[in-house]
Amino acid sequence: MTDVLTQSQTQSWQQDDAEHHLHPFGDSGAIAREGARIMTRAKGVHIWDSTGKVYLDAFAGLWCVNLGYGREELVEAAARQMRELPYYNLFFKTATPPVVELAKALAEVAPSHINHTFFVGSGSEANDTVLRMVRRYWDLKGKPSRKTIIGRENGYHGSTVAGASLGGMKPMHAQGDLPIPGVAHIRQPYWFGEGGDMDPDEFGLVAARALEDKILELGPENVGAFIAEPIQGAGGIIIPPDTYWPEIQRIVHEYDLLLVVDEVICGFGRTGEWFGSDTFHLTPDFMPIAKGLSSGYLPIGGVMVADRVAEVFKAEGDDFNHGFTYSGHPVCAAVALENLRILRSERIIETVKTTTAPYLQSQLNTLADHPLVGEVRGIGMLGAIELVEDKASRRRYAGNGRAGTLCRDFALEQGLILRATGDTMLMSPPLVIAPEEIDELVTKTRHALDLTLEALK
Repeated sequence: MTDVLTQSQTQSWQQDDAEHHLHPFGDSGAIAREGARIMTRAKGVHIWDSTGKVYLDAFAGLWCVNLGYGREELVEAAARQMRELPYYNLFFKTATPPVVELAKALAEVAPSHINHTFFVGSGSEANDTVLRMVRRYWDLKGKPSRKTIIGRENGYHGSTVAGASLGGMKPMHAQGDLPIPGVAHIRQPYWFGEGGDMDPDEFGLVAARALEDKILELGPENVGAFIAEPIQGAGGIIIPPDTYWPEIQRIVHEYDLLLVVDEVICGFGRTGEWFGSDTFHLTPDFMPIAKGLSSGYLPIGGVMVADRVAEVFKAEGDDFNHGFTYSGHPVCAAVALENLRILRSERIIETVKTTTAPYLQSQLNTLADHPLVGEVRGIGMLGAIELVEDKASRRRYAGNGRAGTLCRDFALEQGLILRATGDTMLMSPPLVIAPEEIDELVTKTRHALDLTLEALK
C-alpha cells in the first residue's frame, strides 16, 4: 500500500509541476513529459526523492550546502530570529543586529584589507551590484569613462542581465541580446581544453596576457575592472595554471584596474581556505559572495568591499542609489551568522584542508587510469574528470556532451549526483563529507564511467 501511495503522490506532484512550474536552466516541456525528480528530504550528504531512492549529493545542492543537510542549529537560528524580528529593511538609515554582527564576522574571516559588506539576496544580485559599484567608484574618482568591465569566456557570474553579461557563456548570451554594452571578454585559462602543445605554465601566461591585450585594445582610460572566479565553477572547475593569477595581478596593478574575485562558489571553505583569494594569494577590491555563506539554508549574498573602495563611498557624502527589499534579511543573516560560527568552532575548513580534501583528491586520482578519463583535477572539495575518446590527443567523443550526459545519468541510476558540463564531470560535495562517503562517491563514479564507456562503444 505504501508503494502505491508513494507512486500516486509522486505522479500528482509531477503533474502539478508539469502544469504550473517553469524550470530554471531546463526545457520545461521535456521535463513535463518525462516527469520531474521530486526531492523530499535530506540528511548529511544524502538526499531522498519521493519514491524513497537515496542519492549521495556530490554537488552540495548547487555548490552551496557546505555544512551538509539537517543542521538543527541553523534551523533554530532561523526560528529564533523569526520570533524576534522576522523582517525589516536596511533602507532609511536602518540596520538590524544580525546584519551588523554578520558584517563584523565576515570582516574577521576575510583578507585583512576587506572590512565592509553590502548585502544582497544571491550571487547574481551580488554581481549586478558589483557592476554598479565599479562604475560608481570611478564616477566618484572623477574618471567616468572607466565603465567597461572585462570578464572571461565561459566564466559564470549569475543569470541576471548584468550577471549573465559579465559571465562569458555563449548559450546565455544567445538569449536576451547579451552581453549588455560595457562588458568585454578574454580567453579562459583552460589548459586541458585550449592549451594545445604548450606546457601549463606557458599557457597560463598566454591566457593572462590576453587581459593586457584587451585593455590596450579598449583603451586603459575606458576599463574599470576585471572580474573572474578564482576557479571557474560552472565552466568546468577550471583551475588556472600556477603562472596565471600572479600575471593577472601584475596587469591589474599596472593599469590601476579594480579586481573583482567572484567567491560565490569558492568562498567559505570550498578550496580548503576561507576564500579562493586566500588559496591563490589574491588582493581583490570586491568579493561577491553567496552559496556557502548560509550553506544554502536561506538565500543571502553580498559584496565584500576592500577598504580603499569603501572609504571612497563613505567619504563622498552621496547616496549609493542601489539595494533590494531583502538586502540583509534578518532571518537569512542570522542563519549565515550561525553558519560561520559552526565553520569556525568545529574547525571544518581546517579539517577539509588537512584531512578530507587530500583524501578526496587522492581517491579521485585513482580514476585517471580509466580508458575514458583524459584528466582528473581538483582542489579542496572540488573535482573534475575530463571524458575523452583519445587520451594522448585529448580528443572528445562526437556528440557535443553526449559522453557527459550518459555518465551523469548512469551516476543518477546508482544514487550519485554529479554534474556534467559538456564532457567534463564535476563534483563539489559538502565540506562535511566523511572518508567512507568519499569512497562511495569514487566507487560509484568509476562504475558510471564503466557504463558510459560501454554505451559509447
